[in-house]
Amino acid sequence: MLIVTSVNVNGLRAAAKKGFVEWLAATEADVVCLQEVRAEESQLPQAAGAPEGWHTFHAPAAAKGRAGVALYTRREPDAVRIGFGSSEFDGGGRYVEADLPGVTVASLYLPSGEVGTERQEEKTRFMGEFLPYLKELKERAAADGREVLVCGDWNIAHQEADLKNWKSNRKNSGFLPEEREWLTRVFDEAAYVDVVRALHPEQEGPYSWWSYRGRAFDNDAGWRIDLQVATPGLAARAVKAWVERAATHGERWSDHAPVTAAYEL
Repeated sequence: MLIVTSVNVNGLRAAAKKGFVEWLAATEADVVCLQEVRAEESQLPQAAGAPEGWHTFHAPAAAKGRAGVALYTRREPDAVRIGFGSSEFDGGGRYVEADLPGVTVASLYLPSGEVGTERQEEKTRFMGEFLPYLKELKERAAADGREVLVCGDWNIAHQEADLKNWKSNRKNSGFLPEEREWLTRVFDEAAYVDVVRALHPEQEGPYSWWSYRGRAFDNDAGWRIDLQVATPGLAARAVKAWVERAATHGERWSDHAPVTAAYEL
């Protein structure tokens, strides 16, 4: 069994003080994919940034205090690669991948965007470069007899079932028609599978992000934007997927919750 967890920690130094370290010590995951670390490894307490029993690989952003992704694996990978060959984005702390036996696992932090700003244009450029890479990665892995799993904060809710208040968000970044269509291309054109949705086809959510504003968490007014996206062979081996939602608002250590899936290898 391969258990993989993905979570946007919303600043790992802050999360480490609020419960991440205890969560990591208790998890049964074999691989943990982190996004929005917002720190270099040297700035992190060892229990969060280089915990005992894990091989850790950090890809911080060149811009201090922004973005940043990481991969924690219990088994030492055969190879680790930072970025996906993009001159614009490889230094942005957006992507890291590792080759484990039979599978390449990646941690992705896709730009969040904001309509009418440069941030949205950046997101559009990223998507334009990343889809061809996903196709190339899948082909390269298949030639090597490997599967692919890209986990992370994709910052797009694909369907109406993926966010509570979809009607009021149709013109907002994260649920724009062009973003949703791009994600459809990931699933149809590039032939990847949304693992959580495949296992929970009729469910509203399960949401993985709730705004800190108002009572979004208490009312479960969330978004499902943290995804595990796999090649079909691996997706077919997924036996369980769930969101590790905190019991109460006060027990959260991020505005995102860990998304975990178990694969029978």
